[in-house]
Amino acid sequence: MILPFLTIGPSENRGRGVFTTEDIAGDTIIEISPVLVLSPEERASVEQTLLFDYIFEWGDEMKGACVALGYVSVYNHSYAANCIYEMDFEHELIQIRTVKPVKAGDELFINYNADPDDTKPIWFEAT
Repeated sequence: MILPFLTIGPSENRGRGVFTTEDIAGDTIIEISPVLVLSPEERASVEQTLLFDYIFEWGDEMKGACVALGYVSVYNHSYAANCIYEMDFEHELIQIRTVKPVKAGDELFINYNADPDDTKPIWFEAT
């Protein structure tokens, strides 16, 4: 499920990103997408490819990984994220939920550390 007012567009200094064409209230689920689960061995192989920047750690011990379908892998990182991602290991889903109101035209961001307020550095230079 991807809400119809989400769109992919150019993101300044980030390549592509996910944007909204309508205002969105805080605490709104905007996307629920299935994932392709990778074993720890498959993850090790994928980490040597371009896909490394698009996978999520997966599983109770976060030793595996997943490739999220839908728009999930296109959300850019921000330390001031307006969305959060939530993992459903049992059903192999990731959902994206707003954590604050978002205005039409704004880019939607997640914090790659999983917590929208986590300022721990990630694997690339980010703002």
